[in-house]
Amino acid sequence: MVWLWLGFTALVVLLLVLDLGVFHRHAHEVTLREASMWTIIWISLGLAFTGVVYLIYQGRWFGAHIAGATSGTSAGQAALLYVTGYVLEKSLSVDNIFVISIIFRSFKVEPRFRHRVLFWGIIGAILLRAAMILGGAWLVHRFSWVFYIFGAYLAYTGIKLFRDKDSEVDPEHSHFIKMARRFLPIAREDHGARLTAMEAGKTVLTRLGLVLVAVEGTDVIFALDSIPAILAITTDSFLVFTSNIFAILGLRSLYFILEGMIGRFRHLQVALAFVLVFIGIKMLLHSVYVLPNLLSLGIILAAVTIGVLASLLGDRAEEKAASKNGAPNSDPT
Repeated sequence: MVWLWLGFTALVVLLLVLDLGVFHRHAHEVTLREASMWTIIWISLGLAFTGVVYLIYQGRWFGAHIAGATSGTSAGQAALLYVTGYVLEKSLSVDNIFVISIIFRSFKVEPRFRHRVLFWGIIGAILLRAAMILGGAWLVHRFSWVFYIFGAYLAYTGIKLFRDKDSEVDPEHSHFIKMARRFLPIAREDHGARLTAMEAGKTVLTRLGLVLVAVEGTDVIFALDSIPAILAITTDSFLVFTSNIFAILGLRSLYFILEGMIGRFRHLQVALAFVLVFIGIKMLLHSVYVLPNLLSLGIILAAVTIGVLASLLGDRAEEKAASKNGAPNSDPT
């Protein structure tokens, strides 16, 4: 089984090296066309890995039969669980994008430097989530009552997200950033794209480095939601990790697509709140009734789709109403 993990880790490292070392070596402002192309590539790779998962569990490659035998997962079930987990994590990552956009605006990060922050943020997110996934899976396998804690937490988070859907966040004045400024040496000068620099003979964190700290801090918060949520789908560590990582890998390019459209998806947060409550209830009732995986996938896809369509249709209706009533007259001077 260890070769399975090493092989996937090597694949992720190769993709990241190609991304930053070959295709995005120089800091630049990412265009919508470029972001769209890379989003299609990352989503295609993520979905194509479904076939790899099927073949791995069907052919029992690299000890995959050990995980399958332990969890009772067949090749078809493994592929379905992977897709469900991937869609769930991709959906929840959209909310993360909203907060990242607020962070960039709050710290006035130049567009040409955002790709660099997001890249290193993803590196940190992969390492963090690997530890959280392994730890969470270990807890769930050994202490079944952890499911109820995770379920209650997700349901509470979903309800809180719904109640706070119109609230604004100011990351620069958050407790996390205040602590970072207090305990970490922060640069006084502007150092461009550098994350760390030397000032007065000591290493300091640049403003861009502080932004990276803020991005990593928000990922910790969102991981507390997404990891328990995907563990409700499956406790197979390999499926949880691979679906989670492929969803994260496409987060950067997806950000540059949604950045200019974030204000239009006002109903999407309600849909994500529903998804969290749904997954939480599913975890709380896991010993009473196990919801079919295909049905779970359908409910998650339907919720996100309805949230997006409701947002777009609502904007269109408002635009039609505004054009019908006529634009307000400006103050004549």
